[in-house]
Amino acid sequence: MAKDKIAYVCSNCGYESTKWIGKCPSCNQWNTFKEFRISGEPKNNAAKSAAESFGNYGGKNKPVRLTDIPAQGETRMDMHDDELNRVLGGGLVMGSIVLLGGEPGIGKSTLILQTTLAMTDKRVLYISGEESAHQLKMRAQRLSRTTNDHLIILCETSLENIFEQIKEVKPELVIIDSIQTISTERVESSPGSITQVRECAALLLHFAKNSGAPVVLIGHINKEGSLAGPKILEHIVDAVIQFEGDQHYMYRILRSIKNRFGSTSELGIYEMQQNGLRQVSNPSELLLSQDHEGLSGIAISSAIEGVRPFLVETQALVSSAAYGTPQRSATGFDQRRLNMLLAVLEKRVGFKLMQKDVFLNIAGGLRVTDLAMDLSVIAAVLSSNVDTAIESQWCMAGEVGLSGEVRPVNRIEQRIMEAEKLGFKHMIIPKYNLQGLPQNKYHIELHPVRKVEEALRALFG
Repeated sequence: MAKDKIAYVCSNCGYESTKWIGKCPSCNQWNTFKEFRISGEPKNNAAKSAAESFGNYGGKNKPVRLTDIPAQGETRMDMHDDELNRVLGGGLVMGSIVLLGGEPGIGKSTLILQTTLAMTDKRVLYISGEESAHQLKMRAQRLSRTTNDHLIILCETSLENIFEQIKEVKPELVIIDSIQTISTERVESSPGSITQVRECAALLLHFAKNSGAPVVLIGHINKEGSLAGPKILEHIVDAVIQFEGDQHYMYRILRSIKNRFGSTSELGIYEMQQNGLRQVSNPSELLLSQDHEGLSGIAISSAIEGVRPFLVETQALVSSAAYGTPQRSATGFDQRRLNMLLAVLEKRVGFKLMQKDVFLNIAGGLRVTDLAMDLSVIAAVLSSNVDTAIESQWCMAGEVGLSGEVRPVNRIEQRIMEAEKLGFKHMIIPKYNLQGLPQNKYHIELHPVRKVEEALRALFG
């Protein structure tokens, strides 16, 4: 009889060790090693045999020349959701396994359920380990979707029983909600542990590659903001998409973190409503409040996330520090970059903000990483500091360097066209971006600047 083995796995990066280590040598994190037991003789091989019955993926393969491999595109499944298709790179690739992560209550199950309800041409097996069939029925009624006879619900947490039902149903798409609740008898540990999550994901990957039916796994986010379970789960799957947003706001962002079949720069935007999630095809109109006329501390920036340009409202508040140490707070923007821009504003422009509290917020609960937001952040901070409003017909785009120069940004034409489409009359852009732009093509007046002082002089005179 084979003895059980004890192994230690880093919960942050998946590094394995034969003994417990205080600091992980791979990711340099402390106290991340978790103990798990590897059974010498698995009690039951039902899950493995069921997964292997769908083909011989992982069997004996022969080497082949690269020139002999036929070049063909991946066959994709239409998800009947333009935003989800865009983030996936054009649809769900057949035989792929996708991990959808997000905080509890953000709307992961709602997104997947309303998507599968719209897929009336595919046989979908929805496996729920968290909710009962009655709860899913109530959610479908709340979504006000038409009845889908091809959607089959299975409330089960045993992977062996799941594979048995898969053999009978023969689904074209499998949904696992969530991977932390599924367990297999091959390993002796509780559901949600490192061993169970990794073993179940590996068997589901085996099934997906052999059967050609894609699998969507739903995963939770832990308190550190990363996907729960071992980091190796992200290495197993073909794509990792994250559903994020603030529960107190109505907007949700679907972002691609990893995608073997498409770009990771795509972005999908949804609006949470009473009857489910609504796709936002033009986010600019929703992210701009219409009543900021005469209010200081507000600047409009033309940003790009993924391949989509949209105008976003930057709000800033500058006040005298109530305590000895001034506060610096940013919501939806990088805190370290805010500190850098405040240092540039004080050193290069001459505005003393050392004893001032500065609060920055990106309207709509979004988190924007575009460097072209720098100019609007500086403009909003200065507008609040001098308590002077920026005219509502002005917007801007530009990266600010440490010397106070306004650096060029990419895809300036898309930014200008988006601002012009929404009725803006003036736009501040980097002077270098003006080269090569047709002068008479746009109806919006362009103001090229080289330094931050020139941009602020154009805004405030």
